[in-house]
Amino acid sequence: MTEIICSGFGGQGVLVAGMILADAGMEEGKNVTWYPSYGSEMRGGTANCNIKISDEEIPSPYCHELDILYTLNDAAIDKFEKQIRPGGVLLVNSTLARPERTYRADIKVVKVPATEIANELGNARGTNIVMLGALASASPDFDVAYMRSAIDYFFAKKGKTNPKNALCFDHGAAEAEKQR
Repeated sequence: MTEIICSGFGGQGVLVAGMILADAGMEEGKNVTWYPSYGSEMRGGTANCNIKISDEEIPSPYCHELDILYTLNDAAIDKFEKQIRPGGVLLVNSTLARPERTYRADIKVVKVPATEIANELGNARGTNIVMLGALASASPDFDVAYMRSAIDYFFAKKGKTNPKNALCFDHGAAEAEKQR
């Protein structure tokens, strides 16, 4: 079973990122849970979601020992870093994280300037997609090519297309690949 928390501020797309991960798992025939949590203000308040993906039945949607923590701000790291299992992956949006911050020595930290990359590519709302590219590249539980197509499929089901999402995803994957 893979346990993931996506966390950041409301409006950054962390809940959508979690939905994409859950949808990708369902399309592969896996059991999944997606459990959102957000403050009274969707934009600007804190938001996170617990995602579990498994071949087996999932008894609880709550994540206890994370394989992956996907963070878009420092507050998310502060809140959830202690839940990452030793050897787990912490994805950091380095555009918004304090540069002097120290991280646990027993986890893999992947720093991606996701907000900066999305803005440079003209897709300001694509920060979450940049980080999904980094997640797919940094974790052995995901296939980069499959996740890239899963994102397109997720949005196509909603009648939306944005070619810049693929660019964002590819840049995030490349950034994580450089840190292997």
